[in-house]
Amino acid sequence: MSIVRSKYYGIIRGVTVGISFFLQIGLMIFLSVYLMRYSIIVYFILEIVSVITVFVLVNNAESYKMSWIIIILVLPVAGLFLYFMWGRKRVNSSYFRQFRDIDAKMMQNLKQNEDIVQDLERQHPNKVQISRYLRKEGFPIYNNTYATYFGSGEKVLEAMIEDLKQAKKFIFMEYFIVSDGKIWRDILEILTQKIKEGVIVKLLFDDFGTLRINTQAFRKDIKSRGIEMSIFNPIHRDMARMSFNYRNHKKITVVDGNIAYTGGFNLADEYANYIERFGHWKDSGIRLYGDGVYSFTCFFLNMWRIVNKNVVINDIDYKPHTHVFQEGYVQPFMGGPHRNPHNPTEGAYTRMINKARDYIYITTPYLVLDQNMRDDLVSAAQSGVDVCIIVPRIYDKWYVYMVNVSNYGKLMEAGVHIYEYVPGFIHAKNVIADDECAICGTINTDYRSFYLHYECGVFLSEMDAIKDMKEDFLKTLEKCEEMDLVRWSKRPIGNKLMQATLKVLSPLL
Repeated sequence: MSIVRSKYYGIIRGVTVGISFFLQIGLMIFLSVYLMRYSIIVYFILEIVSVITVFVLVNNAESYKMSWIIIILVLPVAGLFLYFMWGRKRVNSSYFRQFRDIDAKMMQNLKQNEDIVQDLERQHPNKVQISRYLRKEGFPIYNNTYATYFGSGEKVLEAMIEDLKQAKKFIFMEYFIVSDGKIWRDILEILTQKIKEGVIVKLLFDDFGTLRINTQAFRKDIKSRGIEMSIFNPIHRDMARMSFNYRNHKKITVVDGNIAYTGGFNLADEYANYIERFGHWKDSGIRLYGDGVYSFTCFFLNMWRIVNKNVVINDIDYKPHTHVFQEGYVQPFMGGPHRNPHNPTEGAYTRMINKARDYIYITTPYLVLDQNMRDDLVSAAQSGVDVCIIVPRIYDKWYVYMVNVSNYGKLMEAGVHIYEYVPGFIHAKNVIADDECAICGTINTDYRSFYLHYECGVFLSEMDAIKDMKEDFLKTLEKCEEMDLVRWSKRPIGNKLMQATLKVLSPLL
């Protein structure tokens, strides 16, 4: 394939899938109109099914149910089709059973040291319920792990690249987005050198996030360097089931089993501000060194098995071989649609909010809240907790920003402080509470992160990194403008209507 053809290969794939998608949507609408005109009995039956579905949703405690109810009522037949493809938590499908089976095997390797649990409960009684919840979901808590917080994409990527250079045994990298540029070229050259030194290198990328770079020439080049690469959920596969909507949003790097990175950053130049897309890009990340890295190693190998059809790998062979003594606790965790309707990513966030006593600080690019989480934030603020949320002023998706703004009112009325980051785009995903605990990871406060994407993060307790996260938050506030309830209420009527409409459609965004 020529260089020119390779350059546009990803774009052509994306356009092809996009056309297929809109053809399916058009077909749904055509069928609903056709049935209404020419097959009134069938249409009437589907109307009854739609009404029954609405009653099921109303009596179901799932999030975002009201949005789906309105979509189904406005588009009785097409909305019903959309809900059955996108809205249902298809926990018993073969697609998700495979994930759960492999998850169960992974959990057998993630054993909890009960002495650590007892130490935590003695030292940290105020937030121990958060850790208990994550342990119940299968994620052990560790001590003897250093945690280093980075308040920018530039700093975390620079540190990660230096650690890649020191790899002796293996490198695992799992990312949503990879784009051609300085970051990727620098990493690729390091990985190529490491292969020559006998280091095992495995790369796992999401197909949608790597759409432009994932060409035949790209894959051939990676293979020629001796690097093992797998692609998660190719977007052209299973179009009829819309399973392409489930994306791998995790960001994980593991070096020799001793070092792990996660956070909001991907492998693209905008994350380090080498190029400007939406003003100054503010991101974050965290580096673990020690026992807690093993969970991230297992998370990577878990997805590697799923993509590579249960390839046999012994997780124990990749355990940390370093020994450090460090106070404090780290608890890596992950989630995905196969765990719905009780996804640990959302559960960890809601428990952080509900357990806060003095303050809770949240940094997120997407404030697309469901009713339950909004109520939790409102309840915390009304109880005297200082609830502060930083969101972007310069957005990457205008329609998501409109939903962000639509959520300001109810929160500000309850006393929640909302700040927009004036210089650009906030992409960091952090939660900090009471100087006692924090979460740093890949999780946005939106429908996709809580129900459709595979995500990961790390819960921190009694670590110096928590203080660093708080200081970064307060420093970022200096570059923010606090939103005003009176001014928000006087925004143009057209914006209000658009925001209300998009808020209803938020499960589809």
